[in-house]
Amino acid sequence: MDPQPSNQPSSSLLRNLRGELVRFPPFSQMLAPDVDAFIVASDQVYFAPGEVMLAPSGGIPAHLWCIRQGHVTGRIGDDTKATGFEYDVGDIFPVGAVMGERAVAATYHAQQDVFCLQVKLADVRMLAQRSAAFAAFLGQRALRYLEQSQRSTRASFASQALDEQSLESPLEQLQLKAPVMVAPDTPLLAALTTMHERRIGSVLVSDEHGAALGILTRHDILSRVTLARVDLHIPISQVMSRPVHTLSVAHTAHDAALLMSRHSVRHVPVTRDGRVVGLVSERDLFALQRLSLKNVSSGLRAAASVEAMVPLAQDIKRFARSLLAQGVAARQLTQLISHLNDVLTQRLVALVARDSAVDMQQACWLAFGSEGRSEQTIATDQDNGLVFVSDDPPRDRPRWLAFAQRVNNALDACGYPLCKGNVMASNPDCCLSQQEWAHRFANWMERGAPEDLLHASIYFDLRPLAGNVALAEPLRALVSERAASLPRFIKQMADNSLRRRPALTWLGGLETQDIAGRAMLSLKLGGTAIFVDVARLYGLAHGVTALSTRERFEALGPLMQVPAQESQAWIAAFEYLQMLRLQVQMQPAAADSEGEGEGDSANMVELGTLNDIDQRMLKESLRVARRLQQKIELDYQR
Repeated sequence: MDPQPSNQPSSSLLRNLRGELVRFPPFSQMLAPDVDAFIVASDQVYFAPGEVMLAPSGGIPAHLWCIRQGHVTGRIGDDTKATGFEYDVGDIFPVGAVMGERAVAATYHAQQDVFCLQVKLADVRMLAQRSAAFAAFLGQRALRYLEQSQRSTRASFASQALDEQSLESPLEQLQLKAPVMVAPDTPLLAALTTMHERRIGSVLVSDEHGAALGILTRHDILSRVTLARVDLHIPISQVMSRPVHTLSVAHTAHDAALLMSRHSVRHVPVTRDGRVVGLVSERDLFALQRLSLKNVSSGLRAAASVEAMVPLAQDIKRFARSLLAQGVAARQLTQLISHLNDVLTQRLVALVARDSAVDMQQACWLAFGSEGRSEQTIATDQDNGLVFVSDDPPRDRPRWLAFAQRVNNALDACGYPLCKGNVMASNPDCCLSQQEWAHRFANWMERGAPEDLLHASIYFDLRPLAGNVALAEPLRALVSERAASLPRFIKQMADNSLRRRPALTWLGGLETQDIAGRAMLSLKLGGTAIFVDVARLYGLAHGVTALSTRERFEALGPLMQVPAQESQAWIAAFEYLQMLRLQVQMQPAAADSEGEGEGDSANMVELGTLNDIDQRMLKESLRVARRLQQKIELDYQR
């Protein structure tokens, strides 16, 4: 049947319609008069269940439609198994066809009783001139959804960041300084010499059981030692401040701040069962409120032992949550996380190399996978390897394997789980000389067996991390130069990249898994991994040397002669999914879910926990992934 337009809305209907529309973009960003103008320019139309609403044979669409009620599906081609999609209440379509002045590529059907507001193309153009928000939405729909989602993310995580930095953390959870303690009969000169040599602001006086008796600070020295002109050989007990105000490990940082303010002190010993186990300073509390990239990275670089690195690793997650609350974009956030993970790994490698007496100028620690691409999220396992210099690899390998095992175990202790697939330097297959690695890479590309393609998808995102980085450069050059010259290998990589499909039903709805009665969706396997595979495939095919998915897409846009708007949509969709993964991984429920193995809950989102904006952006992002895979099918399978 033909749609029948309704009359112009009354004032009461206008108010009701405006209330409906402003829940959805772009109306939520438009001025009220502009929303009213859209409504006044529209007619309400009805379609019966199963009715064809649009088809390629209809030519350029005459209207833009906004769904008020019902459900619309589209299918490309006549095959019932062909690629499809769906639109729900609040969706506007067909934006691409209207803006491109072309026929639609799919056939649209009403799946229920469908009521739409339809606006003529002339009125659409008038509204776009009138409202910048409406025009921007038409031109960059995916980017508009992303912007709204980011606003929601900032609001959500701002409260979490505030809680984390509100000084309510128990003192035992803080990185307490180890106190420097002396006996009460220690000569004052010896205590001052210790303070000077160790560059510390205080020294604690304790009894033989570790209980605090007094404290001497730099502030005390001026009034009690220098101006009083005391003999430097007297016992420190004669000039120390007493009594000492202490707190237990169960007290909070807030308690410490109040105690310092009330008693005008800058240092508070922290005890467990009456024995001093740490010292918290005024500077520590200030740093708690001002967690920064410099503070975190400096702490990691200054760690004196592997054991000292374990608590420092937790600062990376706290810093990431703070940045997420500030609205930092996914690209910058994953880069910062990867950078701090790099700093941590580099320091661990240096510490273990020192303790193992190995020369890292004779080897290079390699990062693979997401770490190689600088795209690590919070819940990430290890993907690493080692390249070493040797004229007899079987002879030298055991020594490097022992070293690598210690580094892998140290990373595990810091919260980076051992790789379930054993892609680690402690695996003999990942601990090779430069010549062995080159032979292995060349063999994968020349042979292209299924397991070779899987290896290539991990190892070819290669980045040198610590040691003699020059050892890795020939391997990176080999991959970028050889792969582009092997059409058979590229074709096999294309086939391999289609093994995973976006988490969409054939109609384009979100496809979930029932896990313990909850509708869950894999953001990695059904989302980001697809973008990563596509970017790697086309990057190898076009000789792009960039490693990160964003940089690959940026380089590929001009090389593949796609409109800038299209490549921007690839990037926006990928980075939205990355941001959503970070949000999920920072939730308390994901705290115990480490690693990136298949079925890992750290990458699963419960659909019911997402707001309307995020559900729409999720669906839009996965549609972009589906279109990218369709491009692969056209380029390499037909």
